[in-house]
Amino acid sequence: MYAHILLAVLLLASATQAAYKLQERYSWNQLDFAFPNDRLKEQAIATGDYIPQNALPVGVEHFGNRLFVTIPRWRDGIPATLTYINMDHSLSGSPELIPYPDWRSNTAGDCANSITTAYRIKVDECGRLWVLDTGTVGIGNTTTNPCPYAVNVFDLTTNTRIRRYELRAEDTNPNTFIANIAVDIGKSCDDAYAYFSDELGYGLIAYSWELNKSWRFSAHSYFFPDPLRGDYNIAGLNFQWGEEGIFGIALSPIRSDGYRTLYFSPLASHRQFAVSTRILRDESRTEDSYHEFVALDERGGNAHTTARVMSDDGVELFNLIDQNAIGCWHSSMPYTPQFHGIVDRDDVGLVFPADVKIDENKNVWVLSDRMPVFLLSDLDYSDVNFRIYTAPLGALIENTVCDLRNNAYGPSNAVSPVTPVYKPYRPAVLPQKPQLNTGWAPSPSPPRTYLPAAPAPVNVPPSQSISSVSVSTSTSGGLDVPKAYVFNQHNGINYETSGPHLFPTHQPPAPQREGLKSYVNARQSGWWHHHQG
Repeated sequence: MYAHILLAVLLLASATQAAYKLQERYSWNQLDFAFPNDRLKEQAIATGDYIPQNALPVGVEHFGNRLFVTIPRWRDGIPATLTYINMDHSLSGSPELIPYPDWRSNTAGDCANSITTAYRIKVDECGRLWVLDTGTVGIGNTTTNPCPYAVNVFDLTTNTRIRRYELRAEDTNPNTFIANIAVDIGKSCDDAYAYFSDELGYGLIAYSWELNKSWRFSAHSYFFPDPLRGDYNIAGLNFQWGEEGIFGIALSPIRSDGYRTLYFSPLASHRQFAVSTRILRDESRTEDSYHEFVALDERGGNAHTTARVMSDDGVELFNLIDQNAIGCWHSSMPYTPQFHGIVDRDDVGLVFPADVKIDENKNVWVLSDRMPVFLLSDLDYSDVNFRIYTAPLGALIENTVCDLRNNAYGPSNAVSPVTPVYKPYRPAVLPQKPQLNTGWAPSPSPPRTYLPAAPAPVNVPPSQSISSVSVSTSTSGGLDVPKAYVFNQHNGINYETSGPHLFPTHQPPAPQREGLKSYVNARQSGWWHHHQG
């Protein structure tokens, strides 16, 4: 009898481990910072310059052996807003956060030399870290603006700031709040644009690296919140964020016309919208581009999202803050609920998954921070509150509707990612983008892989290249896969199943705090200690 009970327990434990794909890498009850010495740390605590309970991580980004984490200065006692973890020194656990690039550069109110508050950040393929300094201290009614909004770009090889650009007065308004950034690299590293979503000022700002100039797309109705989607239930709390407009943004791979698609959603909305970067890159289109924006379908119920990212083969990941989950959509499919999947869900560890990123090695990084509890109630600092998870993209979407190898779409027909075509605007000879030195040292060793490799596909010839997503052109199981350039009447968008998502050539007329305690599961099994090779 006891043997049967033991077997049942082991089977249950195995099933529990199999249910989770994201693996916990770092966790904190409260954040700690790498002060130069203990005396300075104690002095900072005594003076109120460091109040551990006031620090909330909101953004994450990975590059080489560094994992960047941002902490806005919403409350007093935040010693640094832009920080990183040295992953060679801290494989797991609760590491101290190191100010980037140094302490002085994180001085609040030193506008020309430092960053006052950073939210989401982005590393581009040219080895540059893009950081928008909001210049703000506080949140809501406590907000002050000691500094203007400014774009800061760092060279990750030399760890120096190579540009600071203040947004023009016309780019913001008294309600402006910008937390998200997307970076668009075109035919060279100089052909770079950054896009910023103004959540409360209801705008979209474009910045050209080459022109060192910015412009604003304002007051499009797609930037505004949906008045029916302003109610939230997260972590046992009911609250209303009804004024939250355009927030999460993500860029597609380069399409066959040489441009990308920018996807975005207002926070108080269940719908996604899209616009070509051909429009956003053109300053002259700020006032006459209304019909260039496209409304996609709703994701379904309980589908508020604040962060999204798209891989170079067209897989979009996004947080589902109401569901304590990470969702996915393959951009070759219609944007309808049947083609949306859940890659992971956890009602303890993923309470408010604030940020999601895909790095240069196609590893996914997710930061969860229990933000509504921090803002509207009280965190239990004897419990784990902040977590960073990771998993390979291919393993994360495996056996979901976003994995086109899924049997529902017929046999696997794996293909390599399609090389972008720049013919519409690419000169005959272009400077090559530099090979990235992703380590801190001048000649780093290759980045370590802390997760086991995804299982190899079955019956695939050795010569056939496999991307993280394989595309099937045959159908079975009752679901139709669009063929190349099949027009989807509902979305008004063309889809390419064997390449990047095309922008439309036609648009139709406009129309309980219980459960938050510490827990043990597969995420805390010390898996990386067995996979450090």
